[in-house]
Amino acid sequence: MMKKVLITVMILSVVIGSVFAGGQTDDGIMTIGFSVYDMQYGFFQDMERGTREKAEELGYEFILHDQKSDEALMVSGCQDLIVQGIDALIVSPVKPPAIGPVVESAHEAGIPVILDDIGGGGSDYDAIVISDNFGGGVLAGEFVADKLKGSGGSMEVAIIKVEPSAVYAIRRGEGFKKAITDAGYKVVSELSGHSKPEEGYSIMQDVLVAHPNVQAVFAENDPMGAAAAQAAVDAGRDDILIIGFNGDGVALDAIKAGTMAATVQQVPYEMGKMTVVLADKAIKGEALDYDNAADREIYVPVNLITADNVDQF
Repeated sequence: MMKKVLITVMILSVVIGSVFAGGQTDDGIMTIGFSVYDMQYGFFQDMERGTREKAEELGYEFILHDQKSDEALMVSGCQDLIVQGIDALIVSPVKPPAIGPVVESAHEAGIPVILDDIGGGGSDYDAIVISDNFGGGVLAGEFVADKLKGSGGSMEVAIIKVEPSAVYAIRRGEGFKKAITDAGYKVVSELSGHSKPEEGYSIMQDVLVAHPNVQAVFAENDPMGAAAAQAAVDAGRDDILIIGFNGDGVALDAIKAGTMAATVQQVPYEMGKMTVVLADKAIKGEALDYDNAADREIYVPVNLITADNVDQF
């Protein structure tokens, strides 16, 4: 009987040790887990590629989890990665307010957490990589003001916003609004499309009815922007400047087709690479350098893409 108890204890010790000894594989390779917002979008496909390629370049095993835009999947998937014993967790959270318990669980297991875009939800993450969202919105606003200068139109513009929880992406509209109102324009509509193309389409339809003289529409991401452009095409309106944000392929195609005027390009590939560099430093116990130390933020530059330079991208 005693022999059986000892064997059982030994087996449990091996199992527990395999869960909490970190993400090293049998050959000693460490592991980085990445829980991505939704792989159906080009933006996150590029982010995943940058994350994966940099992880592999630095010698890490890479595990991907797709949240599929679902809060419950985000939490369960991240917790599963933690239980697998990864050495660092990278997350682009679909619902930042729900990421707190995930960060806490990871830290209890000695796992650093690097967030990529979207928001931190007030959690105690180790670092967050974001684009210069406010500055990108200013670029978009200045572009619209310059394109419409002297047109003698209504001076009315609209903003299609992302979900309120995407606190960093919301800075895009804030930057756009500041630049465009400083130029004398009036924002007549600010509605949230929750980052979904179908909502961007329906909001654009509503804007065309409620504000038929609107001259420009800024969407805080490209899926909504491209959908808004399609709504304008379907309504026979080719006189409205539509600007997006991300630099997604769908926006580049729309710019080439003439249905969108511009997009502000984030570089999710570089953002993904940066998160791995930070995760690698955190794993090694090295200090992290921030652009905004108070909020542990690291910024990645953005670019304005128009019909004049779209072929470069």
